Amino acid sequence: MTTPQFAVVTDGGLDAYAGLKNSVPIVPFSVIFGVESFHTHDISRQELYRRLESNGPHPTSAQPTPQDWLHGYEQTGQREVLAVTISSGLSGSLNSAEQSRSLFPGKLTIQDSHTLSAAQAFQVHAAQTAAERGESIETALKWMKQVSDETELFFTIDTLEYLRRGGRIGRVQATLGGLLNLKPVIHVDKSTGTYENVARARSYKGGIEAVVAQVTKKYGEGTPLRVGFLYGNIQEDADTALELVRAHHPIMWHGKAPVNPVLNIHTGPRALGIAAAPGAWPWEK
Repeated sequence: MTTPQFAVVTDGGLDAYAGLKNSVPIVPFSVIFGVESFHTHDISRQELYRRLESNGPHPTSAQPTPQDWLHGYEQTGQREVLAVTISSGLSGSLNSAEQSRSLFPGKLTIQDSHTLSAAQAFQVHAAQTAAERGESIETALKWMKQVSDETELFFTIDTLEYLRRGGRIGRVQATLGGLLNLKPVIHVDKSTGTYENVARARSYKGGIEAVVAQVTKKYGEGTPLRVGFLYGNIQEDADTALELVRAHHPIMWHGKAPVNPVLNIHTGPRALGIAAAPGAWPWEK
């Protein structure tokens, strides 16, 4: 068995897939309800949904602390660590990781994924594949860059209310969207690492169809794809999206994962996302 030269650690911006090499230490975000605070792995999705739909305080999220990052590094038992963060355009997690440098006695490389969720999972898979093959961090970073360049993430949500509550969208925009029953299709712009609205649909079903249409528009009809599906409180949404993608593309790999609690705070309970990339993984070509 090849001895890894480094270990991979990531943060709670990740939505992990059982079919990818995502079993790495995850530095948690916190979910805060008033005076109550939970690390994301300490609150179930069911409990989060119950609280979201109650009349209690709307939750907020908090990035990992430098000490949280240090604990993640120490879990690996390695002296050389590659830390992969959620987009710095969406969270201060990268800043906390940078502050942790002075706490860690080993060699630390920090990589901004410029994305999150399923697309972050693809990059972690690339990094961990390199580690398990005994490759260098430089090779891991090269594979991550190739994966980043070829991967796109799109998602839709059932209501704008949770983005409004969290201050991520103006009240007027949320009210207008609600009145017209418009469902946004949101893309992560990798140049800025921030959200960009790329389409709208008249219904949630139409939103799922519009997400798939964006994938086909990006890669072209008939292009073989690797696809990570994301779902909120209804897993069947991912099943629906899978069948729609299959109608337009051969699927080389697919996985389904629930949206984690810290991301669900902003999407609301019902959401559907797709991370897609064409062809084989870079190291398989």
